[in-house]
Amino acid sequence: MQIYFMTLLPMLVFAGIGWSLSLKSNNVTLVDSLWAMFFLMATAMTFSLQAEPSDRAYLILLLVGIWSIRLSTYLHLRNHNKAEDLRYQAIRARNEPHFKYKSIYLVFILQAFLAWFISLPLNLASQSSSALNTLDWIGVSFWILGMGFQVIGDAQLSQFKSKLDNKGKVLNTGVWRYTRHPNYFGESCIWLGYGLIAMAAGAGWGMISSVFMIYLLIKVTGVKLLEADIAERRPGYKDYARKTNAFLPWFPKGE
Repeated sequence: MQIYFMTLLPMLVFAGIGWSLSLKSNNVTLVDSLWAMFFLMATAMTFSLQAEPSDRAYLILLLVGIWSIRLSTYLHLRNHNKAEDLRYQAIRARNEPHFKYKSIYLVFILQAFLAWFISLPLNLASQSSSALNTLDWIGVSFWILGMGFQVIGDAQLSQFKSKLDNKGKVLNTGVWRYTRHPNYFGESCIWLGYGLIAMAAGAGWGMISSVFMIYLLIKVTGVKLLEADIAERRPGYKDYARKTNAFLPWFPKGE
């Protein structure tokens, strides 16, 4: 646990740097691009502090590296030179005046602490010295499934939005035909995979952080928050929601 607590400091410093950069643009959406990098920073630090990293430590570093770099790059390109995300506009409106200064703890430090808590299974798995086993590969299988849904879903959404005649329309083809949130479903599979790898390392209690992350994705910052007003902005969304599962992929109702 000593190494786990040590990873918090660089994450807080990184959050502070991100906040200082947000002051120039007066836009805190930057924190979305930093989110996945918090985990790579913590994992890399844990790995570097191992005298003889195990095969599992190498595995976790590889998986987290691929996931975090892909997600951060995607979010940076998507949000670059765009207006502040509606989620943060709402937080800003509730916390004026001087939100740009308050955002250091309301947004950046808060997310650093969340990332630190959620990184627990990564830390525990990285410090394990036991040999890889079947449960590790089940975890990797969930990670691959999750990455597939996330990457394909993001690519299909980007392509859909690139066509001007699709503005205001609802994407209901590809993986979006089977779930309204393939990216959140994919992210949940990835974190379930990390939790299973921690369990394979003999630290099953680390799964609590993975479960918490999945809870956030479904009930707090992901599905629930995104769907709060999307039907008002996209007229066809109510019919799409009636036919299509919100989270778990399945065939559309009525087919």
